[in-house]
Amino acid sequence: MDSRSPRWPLARIAFALVAAIAVAVALSTCGGGGGGGGAGGPAGGPGASSAKAPSDQPTFNVTGATTSRPLPSGFVGLSTQIKALEEFAGTNPAAVSPAFVHLIEDLAPEQTPVLRLGGDSTDWSWWPVAHVARPPGVKFTLTPNWFDVAHAVATAVRGKLILGVDLEADNRTVAAAEANAMVNRIGRSSIAALELGNEPELYGTFGWYRSAAGNAVPGRPHDYDPAAFERDYSTFSPRLPNVELAGPSSGAAPWLAKLGSFLAAEPRVGLVTVHAYPLKHCTASKVITAGQLLSEQSTHGLAASLAPYVAVARAHHHPLRLDEMNGISCGGYRGISDTFTSALWVLDTLFELSRVGVAGVNVNTVPGSINEILGPEGTGSDERIRVHPEYYGMMMFAQAAPAGSRLLKLGTKTPHGVKIWATRARDGVIHLVVINKRPSGSQFLRLRVAGAHGAAAVEQLRAPSIRSTGGVTIGGQTFGAETTTGVLAGPAEHHTVASSGGGYPVTVPAASATMLTIPAPN
Repeated sequence: MDSRSPRWPLARIAFALVAAIAVAVALSTCGGGGGGGGAGGPAGGPGASSAKAPSDQPTFNVTGATTSRPLPSGFVGLSTQIKALEEFAGTNPAAVSPAFVHLIEDLAPEQTPVLRLGGDSTDWSWWPVAHVARPPGVKFTLTPNWFDVAHAVATAVRGKLILGVDLEADNRTVAAAEANAMVNRIGRSSIAALELGNEPELYGTFGWYRSAAGNAVPGRPHDYDPAAFERDYSTFSPRLPNVELAGPSSGAAPWLAKLGSFLAAEPRVGLVTVHAYPLKHCTASKVITAGQLLSEQSTHGLAASLAPYVAVARAHHHPLRLDEMNGISCGGYRGISDTFTSALWVLDTLFELSRVGVAGVNVNTVPGSINEILGPEGTGSDERIRVHPEYYGMMMFAQAAPAGSRLLKLGTKTPHGVKIWATRARDGVIHLVVINKRPSGSQFLRLRVAGAHGAAAVEQLRAPSIRSTGGVTIGGQTFGAETTTGVLAGPAEHHTVASSGGGYPVTVPAASATMLTIPAPN
């Protein structure tokens, strides 16, 4: 079987049933429950409430008007540390982890996935250079085997890599040697861009290494500013191989305010990369709640804050990729980042970012951190990957927004705590996603979709509660606590709902998401 064939419960299996089954399915469940029933039964499954949906469901109109550009291939991807690659993929380039390969593919089905390897480790890594001392901030040495594994992963997923190149070492010879090794050993065709440096706004204030006396030593003077970074970039970039460069790899608003100046001065930059976390948690005393992460400020507000930079990038004829993002900075916040809250947040946020024209998003996962989305476990034949709730939200977005699809306009304001998104794929298939971010109370509604006909396949993203760290299902299936295959397990739920009274009646349990897939008109 082609390793890129989708392994989703409804994207292929249940969708085939839609054309043949045109029966109305009452979707009535109790708020926040888990599990699901068989075909033709209530969406909540055994143990769900038997209460009927109210006959006066509010109706929401989805017009035929599109509100976005076509979604690029590889829109959703992962970002992780350079050192973590062999932890995820294994150290044998001839047999990279099938679980890691499948989990990458399922975020960009039948597309070209984009995997970013960098972050803090960009300026902590190097490729040894003859007669050059190892830079004091370097913690990881790239090896020929690491490059072979990187090439094997990119080949296995038929994807592209964004690779971080050390700038903080302030050594053009070191940067050029590392970049050339990446191009020569991984292959030009497997590289989306080389990203010179990571978050240079921190170079003058954060310790790059510690002195013998234990003092933190920054990589640049305290007054290091965007102008100084621009000068650095201009002196380093001519030494790098002739592949696309990415930058400025910054997440600071004062620095991004100079984005236009940076792009005008850097003609070799072809991919604009920025970072964003809506909530900050860099002090132990700060408390973050689920409500804060699920608020419109953390989803709609985050996207709105990036819209001006998208416009600047477009004015210079470049795409803007948010190549490092997650909900909470500085490693995350336990009880929020590692729970089902993050799945609903990322699902909504990815739609919001596509709405403002972001060309792609790499969600950051650092093994062993609270923000871990995927976590490697074991070695060799015992390799396993932990799959956390946030990954399921990314997966539902990938199903609902395939490459080339466009967002459709919603003509009615939604209730507080509920978001509705609609897309039309290139083949005319319509996907509707309803997210109920409220911790209690099901949402009954009716979706009227211009030009839609026939029964819709139904898939739900569920967990026992919004605080759950496990027990997440998508279409009734799960990866469990960890997976050796990267393939969903368990019986898939097959549900359909027919258009009734001019729309599709839906009930979305509290703290869950429901997706309807409507076939294209004949």
